[in-house]
Amino acid sequence: MRPERERRLWMYSMMVKSRAYEQAIKPAYLEGKQPVFNMANGPIPGEMHLSDGQEPCAVGVCAHLGPRDTVTATHRPHHIAIAKGVNLRAMTAEIFGRRSGLAGGRGGHMHLFDPLVSFCCSGIIAQGMGPAVGAALAAKLAGDTRVAVSFIGEGAANQGAFHEALNLAAVWSVPAVFVIEDNAYGISVAKRESTAVERNAVRAHSYNIPGVFVPGNDPDAIYDAAGDAIARARRGEGPTLLEIETCRLEGHFMGDAEQYRPQGEVENLKSNDPIPRYRQQLISDGFATAELDVLEQSAARDVSDAFAFARSAELPTVEEAFHHVFAAGSV
Repeated sequence: MRPERERRLWMYSMMVKSRAYEQAIKPAYLEGKQPVFNMANGPIPGEMHLSDGQEPCAVGVCAHLGPRDTVTATHRPHHIAIAKGVNLRAMTAEIFGRRSGLAGGRGGHMHLFDPLVSFCCSGIIAQGMGPAVGAALAAKLAGDTRVAVSFIGEGAANQGAFHEALNLAAVWSVPAVFVIEDNAYGISVAKRESTAVERNAVRAHSYNIPGVFVPGNDPDAIYDAAGDAIARARRGEGPTLLEIETCRLEGHFMGDAEQYRPQGEVENLKSNDPIPRYRQQLISDGFATAELDVLEQSAARDVSDAFAFARSAELPTVEEAFHHVFAAGSV
């Protein structure tokens, strides 16, 4: 456990690194996709989901975790991967489809996998919840204090996998924490139009586990709530569901016209951006401005290094597409 000062500076540094990363992704992703947008073009084909605004969720939870604690994340994973300690060079090379990527360039940005820090993510809604329950069960059977944390969006709380995972986690009393990042939208559908309950945290009570709502997108409040849940899991007292109020400052994916957003909503959200807000809070609490400037500069250097590495890395050969798969007639 880090001392408070060190921990809060770490949280800020991970938030600014995540934001710097997403700012670097934007122009790289748009290469070859303008003036007519075609997501198949450019050095980063496919969809791209940015996590601007959701950084507090990642740092508040991951500040309590070590490399052996399992994290499963969503299709919007960069902030969580960075806070969990995924290798930035290998992650960026993966996004660029390079041989030195986490999966040799096969997975792309929605399918990052780093066993060195027990991190994975998936583009399938709620898909990470079942594996998180399995990892938590394995930790329990091994008799150690590892925990598993599954991040999902609020839309995933309406999937069958959500209820199945919560039920099994409760029945087996495994050391799992389920974290709902509630950014108010499932793609283009507002939560109020898709979900019968105001707060998904209340659904935890159906499975006889604690459900905690954390308002305000506040890194320190998230840290406190996650600390209670993770400590409870490590003591062998079973799972917890955390629902975190957060915001999505960008569209669901790059290229999203966002016509479903009410006029002025994005501007209002950006005026309450959690990163400058946390920076000001740290200054008010006695942290030196110059100290924060150094962290920001360091984050920018790390991101620049990762992108330079990825762009210069080798592309896989065509033949490598057939590696690590089952071939016809194989045993």
